[in-house]
Amino acid sequence: MKKEKIISSVLATLGMIMIAIALVIQAGDTKLENNKVIKSDTNKVQLKNMATSVNTITSESSEENVTEESEELVPIKMEVAPASVIIPPRIEVYEGMTIDELAAKINRNLGNGYIAGKGYLIASQCIEKGVDPYVAVAIMLHETGCKHNCSSLVRNCNNVGGQKGSPGCNGGAYKAYATLDDGIIGFISNLQRNYYSKGLNTIETIAPKYAASSAWPGKIRSYVEQIRAN
Repeated sequence: MKKEKIISSVLATLGMIMIAIALVIQAGDTKLENNKVIKSDTNKVQLKNMATSVNTITSESSEENVTEESEELVPIKMEVAPASVIIPPRIEVYEGMTIDELAAKINRNLGNGYIAGKGYLIASQCIEKGVDPYVAVAIMLHETGCKHNCSSLVRNCNNVGGQKGSPGCNGGAYKAYATLDDGIIGFISNLQRNYYSKGLNTIETIAPKYAASSAWPGKIRSYVEQIRAN
């Protein structure tokens, strides 16, 4: 009888020990799980912060790159285009060039005279109105002598294409413009309105209406090739 009591007591003690061990294990698992949740949440926050930092750095870097590349593409300071002209600076607009590259190329062909530095205005107006910029510049250079030194029509009345109309320059048949920008915009608008919009969009089709000389097309083509090569 005494032996049976001892065995029962030992079994009861073992049972209590097993229960205690189970409780300890359960508590440990709960703590571990909680730690996992905390760590998981912490990691999410850290990743979010890292992503924000990377985005911020990338954004700032991109802005810096845009500025640096723009300075490389346009070696001289350009005038601001008219408010109605919005052309993304990285979009190719003509013969694989961006608007800034095209403007820089045109500027290289305008010389150092009266119309120097107007490349961006010419480029943006031509692209907006669907006029070939090389043809427009070639006509300007030929008609008003702006390859080297612009004629008095340009210097006195801002008429860059030899356009006729009113108000007349010094009372004559050729049109006067208040500013050089007005003259450039008016010239390109005239090409769009009276030539390109009517299907006259090549040197050969523009020539009969623009000039009486049979040598005119060849001279304009020569200027176009010079512009393209420069």
